[in-house]
Amino acid sequence: MPELPEVETVVRTLETLIPGRRIDRACVLYPKIVVPSPQDFCSRVQGRHFLEFGRRGKYLIFTLEDGYLTAHLRMEGKFYIKTAEEPWDRHTHLQFFLDDGRRLDYHDTRKFGRLEVIEKQTDLRHFKGLGPEPFSDEFNEAWVAEWFQKRTVPIKTMLMDQRFVAGIGNIYADEICFAMRLHPLTPCGRLGASRRKRLIEVIREQLTKAIQAGGSTVRSYTSSLGVTGLFQLQIQVYGQAGKPCPICGTTLRRMTVHQRGTCYCPQCQRKR
Repeated sequence: MPELPEVETVVRTLETLIPGRRIDRACVLYPKIVVPSPQDFCSRVQGRHFLEFGRRGKYLIFTLEDGYLTAHLRMEGKFYIKTAEEPWDRHTHLQFFLDDGRRLDYHDTRKFGRLEVIEKQTDLRHFKGLGPEPFSDEFNEAWVAEWFQKRTVPIKTMLMDQRFVAGIGNIYADEICFAMRLHPLTPCGRLGASRRKRLIEVIREQLTKAIQAGGSTVRSYTSSLGVTGLFQLQIQVYGQAGKPCPICGTTLRRMTVHQRGTCYCPQCQRKR
């Protein structure tokens, strides 16, 4: 599933490929992929321009003249830039026909993604109940301390709680826990002030490295826009169960945390 670095990569790529392009028309091939209805969706994007490209958590935010086009890629959503003559397959569920003759296609094998046009007055700071962005000033020691105080929630579960911090999913939660040498089941309330401060630094370091590498092309996700995610070459533990730990050589293990597969090193990330 694309997380913050992958979504950021898509945003940065699209803003170089289709800046200012007008949507001449849109065609919805799978009605449930848009909210609220294909007719309303198409009428709200037709004739509008892609003015700005942004991100909020795992959501892509495209600024139009009188609203925002939001897209959540879910498990396997991808965007493709194609010429008007290029064919599409059965997993293409939405098409934007642009004024320069190209198409922006939305492709989603599992059909879990959703696109919606929202009002320009929408408060994106509190969009969908999301917490602060990891690189924002609001994500600070006071915020982390407030969320962690006396809580027994496992640290990995907290990292994936989008109300706590926006954009982190399974891949980077595993990598952050390993970088912190924290067992994924460690109750977040056990982290003192110094480790909470370090956690903020590690979150930003891991996400920055992934963004610079173009995200992670792991399992079914690829950027599909001519960008190969190279962070998978730097992954330490995610999806590596059965392989030796890159630090100590101990065999990495897999378990389930909050219904998500979790990889960790039993030596470097001892449960305390």
